[in-house]
Amino acid sequence: MNRLFTGSFLAMCFVALALCAPANAHAATDICSTSAVVTSTNAPNGPTILPNIFDPHGPAARMIHDLSWLVLGICGGLFVVVEGMIFYGVIFYRRKKNDKNVADPRQVYGSNPVEIAWTIIPLLIVFVLTLTTVRTIRAIELTEAPEGALQVVVIGHQWWWEFRYIDPSIPGGEVVVANELHVPINRPVWLRLESADVIHSWWVPALAGKMDVIPNHTNHTWFTAETEGLYLGQCAEYCVNQHAGMLLRVIASKPVDFDAWLQTQAAPAVNDMTVAMGRDIFQEYACSNCHTVKGVSDGQFAPDLTHLMSRQTIASGVAPLDPTTLRAWIENPQALKPGCNMPSLQLDTQELNAVTAYLLTLR
Repeated sequence: MNRLFTGSFLAMCFVALALCAPANAHAATDICSTSAVVTSTNAPNGPTILPNIFDPHGPAARMIHDLSWLVLGICGGLFVVVEGMIFYGVIFYRRKKNDKNVADPRQVYGSNPVEIAWTIIPLLIVFVLTLTTVRTIRAIELTEAPEGALQVVVIGHQWWWEFRYIDPSIPGGEVVVANELHVPINRPVWLRLESADVIHSWWVPALAGKMDVIPNHTNHTWFTAETEGLYLGQCAEYCVNQHAGMLLRVIASKPVDFDAWLQTQAAPAVNDMTVAMGRDIFQEYACSNCHTVKGVSDGQFAPDLTHLMSRQTIASGVAPLDPTTLRAWIENPQALKPGCNMPSLQLDTQELNAVTAYLLTLR
């Protein structure tokens, strides 16, 4: 009996923690995402919205939020009923200190009303949960882009994100950026998800649900950001050692601000002759083989750096983008993000300062 009581008490504790998930998830994510919440001169308008399914900011996230509360409510109600019956039996039918030679209680075998009840009630619960889940999945997993949607190709790499905006109205019809996805508020965003290497998973909880990013296969997902701000997310599929350092940042802004940003990103790289030495070193060394800078290099394996300094973070969100961090990243990437695929080129102090100065002009 004591074991039963202890087990019930522990079960209640676990359920209490689960029901408090909104607050706890917010606090835990705040701690885990400290590296992603940075101050920058390029910081967006609006709040920083942490990964939390109980704080939806779009229609897809809201449908998941409502379904989650329905499931938690039904499961919580079942838990209360079952645990209440257990505690009632433990308290009112326990053996008293003065009881001696108490016979076993009368055993009852078979009860049609009880058996019918514990068959029909679970069936009804499963039926309700199945219908609501299927309805939510059908509403979220669209097969075609919503009307007027912004179309973006998302490519997962080890360990960073590449975003390709497809828009015939911009020069070249495409803009390529890395790690920070800018979107306009109140406009659907249609994502075509692809992977360059292993399985990743796109997940920005405040905007939409998870969707796997699979090699040699294309998935789609969509969301609409309803408020301005910075939405944090995370690769949700273990993709080897820097999985935890593959962070997501979605910056939602007013349509006019987004259009201005997109036009800026479509422009060629700044050509500042005062940092020509750094540009030449960038071209001569392996930097140009991996990184693209429009008009300077055409690398295919690493983030596009054409407008590097318009971003808030470096290394897929693990550190703020400022001169000190940028120099340290160029000097020894493994110290900031162990296991990343960027090598240290062993530049001397003069070369390191020159390359850093050049990259700082790419706005």
